[in-house]
Amino acid sequence: MNTIRQAAVAGTFYEASKESLVRDVRDLLSQVKEPAEGTPCPKALIVPHAGYLYSGSTAAAAYITLRRHAAVITRVVLLGPVHRVPVNGLALPDAQAFATPLGVIEIDQDAVRSLAGLPQVVVSGAAHQAEHSLEVQLPFLQNVLGSFKLVPLAVGNASNGQVAEVLNRLWGGPETVIVISSDLSHFHKYDQARQIDQETVQRILHGVPLYTYDQACGATPINGMILAAKQHGLIPSLVGFCNSGDKVANRDSVVGYASFTYTDPSTAKDVPLDDAVERGKIMLSIARASISTALGNPCTADESAGWLQERGAVFVTLHKNGKLRGCIGSFTPYRRLLEDIKANARAAAQLDRRFQPVTLAELPELQIEVSQLFQHKPLTFSSEADAIGQLQGGVDGLIFEFNQHRSTFLPQVWEQLPDPRQFMAQLKIKAGLPQDFWSESIRLLRYRVHKWAEKPASGG
Repeated sequence: MNTIRQAAVAGTFYEASKESLVRDVRDLLSQVKEPAEGTPCPKALIVPHAGYLYSGSTAAAAYITLRRHAAVITRVVLLGPVHRVPVNGLALPDAQAFATPLGVIEIDQDAVRSLAGLPQVVVSGAAHQAEHSLEVQLPFLQNVLGSFKLVPLAVGNASNGQVAEVLNRLWGGPETVIVISSDLSHFHKYDQARQIDQETVQRILHGVPLYTYDQACGATPINGMILAAKQHGLIPSLVGFCNSGDKVANRDSVVGYASFTYTDPSTAKDVPLDDAVERGKIMLSIARASISTALGNPCTADESAGWLQERGAVFVTLHKNGKLRGCIGSFTPYRRLLEDIKANARAAAQLDRRFQPVTLAELPELQIEVSQLFQHKPLTFSSEADAIGQLQGGVDGLIFEFNQHRSTFLPQVWEQLPDPRQFMAQLKIKAGLPQDFWSESIRLLRYRVHKWAEKPASGG
């Protein structure tokens, strides 16, 4: 007999009437920026699950990234933590469909059958009956995707590996999108919550598992997603961040919210060659203006180009009299390119611990270089020798990751370290590990850069 799991939190977390709910979701989506045409479709999202008044705008910032790809996406794998009924493992519902005021969504029975034999997957209608963490995502998905099939999993007591195993079983191709539902910290004062949540955001962006449910109620599905993303070479980006104190007057006890996308970096667009020179001029001028302003001499640059609003990752390098004076950057594209250039330019001038902060008097003597990172691709290797043998000297930038140890060398570093073995050894030292360290858990990503540099300062 076909059974439908009826909406449990319509009228509390979101509007119960179809007309009001359609209006609210459309209004929330209209208030966030849609990615440019040609932007790759995310493989996965992390989104909050509070009432739409509180976290709807943050969730919308992630869901808008799916709208241009609705014709391709036919299945959504949805994971959220249980709040009311304890579960050992990950629970499928005993229903054949889920209903919201916007209509009925069919459960993908083929996908359900594909999970047969996994001991961590159980069936529990009770776990789903009143659970809001999954339900509140459905109206957004119905709006941006239209018709799709659903695989809902209520996550209880499970290991990171067990969650990742389920995600890998359901991974599919471009027709499948994964959605992880989670809020961040709960019931702290506003400033304390911001501090906790900013640390949590950084852990997610750097692929470091969460260690407590105080960081996120959905820590278990998030950790499973972090592990699966590493296995598939996906890159996370932060697209929304706030807490309930940003939406209502009470800041004495707030709940944090963030939304992320996970994207395959090999599908990212490269800089058009006929546009690269002009882009470089703009980025260099923004970097110099940002440093000058940070040093107390306000300066502006042209920030009107639309591509500056796309996500991007840059390193800003400073030289003085031909010698390094500072270098700070982003490993992966997790914020707008404009923000990344400004922040890393200021950091290179003021926060590189190897050097004293740059002074305003030095600024005319600095040569600024901006390197934009592209085409992040994970290396598959059986040993250190195998990994080293795959490196292309002078071409590849390399990111090294082992647990919380992380470092990178831009392709420019090959000029100082042309021997691939020394390149790898120094990269491990930079990550805080011995040069002869090796582990099967090491993760390596190579990338390419476009580099733009000012002409060397004349020195007076």
